[in-house]
Amino acid sequence: MYQKAKDLAVNSMLTLGKRTVTGMLSAGGKQFQDWSATYRLFEKERIKQTELFAPAIENVISNVDEQSPFFAMMDDTLLRKSGRKISGTGWKRDPLGPAFYNNFIWGQRYLQISAALPDQEVAGRARAIPIGFYHAPSPAKPRKKDPPEAWCEYKAQQKILKISAVGKNRLAELREQIPDRKIICSVDGGFTNLEVFRSIPENTVLIGRIRKDARLFKIPEEPLHTSRGRIKYYGEPLPTPEQVRQDESIPWQKVAAFAAGKQREFDVKIMAPVRWKSSKNRDMLVIVIRPLSYLPHKGARLLYRNPAYLICSDIHMPLEQLLQAYLWRWEIELNFRDEKTIMGVGEAQVRTVAAVQSVPAFLVASYSYLLLAGHSVDAKPTCLPSPKWASNESSNRCSTQKMISLFRSQYWNVDVDPNKTGFVSNSPLTRTHFFSPNSPNSALCYALK
Repeated sequence: MYQKAKDLAVNSMLTLGKRTVTGMLSAGGKQFQDWSATYRLFEKERIKQTELFAPAIENVISNVDEQSPFFAMMDDTLLRKSGRKISGTGWKRDPLGPAFYNNFIWGQRYLQISAALPDQEVAGRARAIPIGFYHAPSPAKPRKKDPPEAWCEYKAQQKILKISAVGKNRLAELREQIPDRKIICSVDGGFTNLEVFRSIPENTVLIGRIRKDARLFKIPEEPLHTSRGRIKYYGEPLPTPEQVRQDESIPWQKVAAFAAGKQREFDVKIMAPVRWKSSKNRDMLVIVIRPLSYLPHKGARLLYRNPAYLICSDIHMPLEQLLQAYLWRWEIELNFRDEKTIMGVGEAQVRTVAAVQSVPAFLVASYSYLLLAGHSVDAKPTCLPSPKWASNESSNRCSTQKMISLFRSQYWNVDVDPNKTGFVSNSPLTRTHFFSPNSPNSALCYALK
């Protein structure tokens, strides 16, 4: 079983077409052999996701300082599907639809947790390494004629399977896997709610986006418990995050963090300690980030991005560390892009409950170990020569596609020197109507680059 899984992981990097199970088998030259054992690998739940990603977690921990916390990020994503009988599919709100209208797509929902692995070359830069990819389907809605018991079961399953509840449980599992290190997890607004923030595990910090009109309160001055009445958790109302941003009496503070390729300074305002309805009796820290200005092109009018409002469950956390941890959250969005467009996650034509969970998770794990391999070696000098139109900036890190191209060239024993036999020469060649200097090696190693 191990050898079959290893061969499939290697073939997932070599497949030039869709990353289906048969496509990966064909990439390894197994198209004329019995394929049933490979399908049983996914159908019979022989791949345990905890064991699949455990080496990735250990590798990330071994590459960071012992005193440094474990930085994680959590988010959900959709995989588009067309079949109506695929397990876990349903109508989902399209996150890429226009802001003025809700579009819906037929697809599957997955939850991913990634770990931030600091870069060895550039201080402050990090790459997200996937350490978990979980199927998070919604319960099937009963028909109107179904008995009341079916509707009661449906409502109970809605509470269990909603994405915030799934995220809360997966965060607790991560806490069990890493018992001796502080975890700092960044989430977006979909997880900044009562379900998650009232169930934060011990020695864990959550950072999320909050609404600009969120209701905040002071810490009550009276004792929490009196002889009569309810326990008092909230004091007098405080200004909303948007009102804090507009209040000129509250000074801005300069905080440095790495973002968009270089170290930058951000203007922030803080409020701490505060109470929030979704955190109950836990003291919280609220941060308001001033909008950043940017020029779309030379000579254009100065534009501004939207302000950001963050809430943190640790009021004593350093602002530099807090802001950097949240800025690293964008790396999980890059994970989603690479997994869907390069690794082909979601392209496998599987239907059963076990297969729709294990096949995408297997491809994400292959992608995770590819990133770890690229981090463990200095891949930039050994990458394939960049095309003439590519940027030669030294700060650019090796992309996922460059890693795959390099892996293909090494696996197929293709020489990376473009001036030797097998690759197109950099020097101009004479062309005629009947001849074009094409190379199969160049087409293979630079495929989809």
